[in-house]
Amino acid sequence: MKRFILLILVLGISFSLFAQMQLPEHHFATGSGNWGFIGNRLYQNEANARLAKMNMRIPQSGPMIYEFNVRYEGGIEDGHGGFGVHLFVDDVINRASWGSGSSWLLWLNYDENPLSAQIPRGFSAQIYRSTSQINMDLVESFDLNEYVDFLTEEIWSYPVPAKIWVNGNTGEVRVFDPTDPALDFFFWFYLPINTPLTGNWVSLRTNGLRLSFEMGI
Repeated sequence: MKRFILLILVLGISFSLFAQMQLPEHHFATGSGNWGFIGNRLYQNEANARLAKMNMRIPQSGPMIYEFNVRYEGGIEDGHGGFGVHLFVDDVINRASWGSGSSWLLWLNYDENPLSAQIPRGFSAQIYRSTSQINMDLVESFDLNEYVDFLTEEIWSYPVPAKIWVNGNTGEVRVFDPTDPALDFFFWFYLPINTPLTGNWVSLRTNGLRLSFEMGI
């Protein structure tokens, strides 16, 4: 996870989350979060929302690329916040929920006082496996505090590119370094899968943050 690797492989089949002329079929989950568009940007405006979620219908199988940019809008003042994406989701409900069907959640987290000993204090990343709307288990957690300088107000006042490549056949994940202007370097890890991943939905979510998102990087 913490090793940078030079991209030398052709990435094959790709699909860009938000990179279409028109957003795919989508549903804002009721009960948590305040989602809405201003121009081309999608905003989640409720800083206290813990289970804010938007579901997008996107068929997924094999190698996939997810691309978007994200901008911080507020909410970290209480020392806690996070966001991430559920990938290869088989089924969703359009209300607040802990999990999102059968899927994998890639999560970035900042928490000055984590309630779980499995979550590092400060800046970290987690991999969760969701098996239903109410069941989700922590698979692995990574301490990212050596990169905490990235979390400056100056940097986050601009949109930050997010590019994630996932091979649904093998479980390999590449999260490209947003501080590299060319996006040539990436962190990598493997999801512990037994069978190839398929799904019809992607769930974008936030926890205790106001963020905005836009198509492409």
